[in-house]
Amino acid sequence: MLAPSDFALSIAEAARTLNKPRSLDDTLQTIVEVACNSVPGFDHVGIATLAKGGDIETRAYDGELVVSLDELQHELHEGPSSAVLRDAETIAVSSLRLEHRWPHYVPRARAAGVRSQLAVKLYLDRGTLGGINFYSTTSDEVSVDAQAMARLFATHAAIALGHAQEREELNEGLQSRRVIGQAIGILMERYQMDEDRAFAFLVRASSHNNLKLRAVAEELVAEANAR
Repeated sequence: MLAPSDFALSIAEAARTLNKPRSLDDTLQTIVEVACNSVPGFDHVGIATLAKGGDIETRAYDGELVVSLDELQHELHEGPSSAVLRDAETIAVSSLRLEHRWPHYVPRARAAGVRSQLAVKLYLDRGTLGGINFYSTTSDEVSVDAQAMARLFATHAAIALGHAQEREELNEGLQSRRVIGQAIGILMERYQMDEDRAFAFLVRASSHNNLKLRAVAEELVAEANAR
């Protein structure tokens, strides 16, 4: 077992690394890299994120094995990764050859060389963000240390991921307001209308063409810049 001091140092280092400001994609990849170095007993790690519409995507990983097995679990609605995205918080499988809960997934995972697996939900008060998936092709055991480390690590990872998503949403919002403002300015100049009428024009175009307001604005700005 890890000494308490080593355990605490690993978690503290993970927290410091993950909470540095960075893009969402960089944050996801950093979570994978730090997880590989912090959670003992696994040689493959990936992160699957859950979108608002229910779509699941493996956004960061350290090998194609992770991608194929993540996709398989979500396609079959079986396996640890699928379970933590629904209701479970942590699923540990110490020996896949003795596992009978997922009759379609397990044989294919074993054929790919997986011997043990651990999945931990990433979540905040607002809901599930995704899951961290650990795969071992070398060990049949998921240790108590690994489970404890993964759960504590996932707490820090979820906070960092939440912050990264908030920053990305804020940047997207700022970009949307900027391009809509540019489009309104173009309409005001081109048709000699005031700001309210120009905005109403964009809204009508958005509704008529069944497009988001930002998409209409971007098209208008691109057209004006091309002239």
